[in-house]
Amino acid sequence: MSQLASQAQAKKKASFFHIAKAVLWSLLGVRQQKGYEDDTSKITLKQAVVAGVIAGIIFVLSMLTFVRFVISQLGQ
Repeated sequence: MSQLASQAQAKKKASFFHIAKAVLWSLLGVRQQKGYEDDTSKITLKQAVVAGVIAGIIFVLSMLTFVRFVISQLGQ
């Protein structure tokens, strides 16, 4: 039982930057096995889903902004 408790505590140690880095590497599709194991030991599913949704929203908004900028520059 103490092993389960230590695993639960380890999952709560992931910082915001650690989660962001893991999500960005996942979006790029480049990840080493050691990094994947480290992420799964520290990041919970809830943290990964929330960070992934936020990253997706930021990506879509940045693409919309870029396209609007390009279209406005072409119209001049």
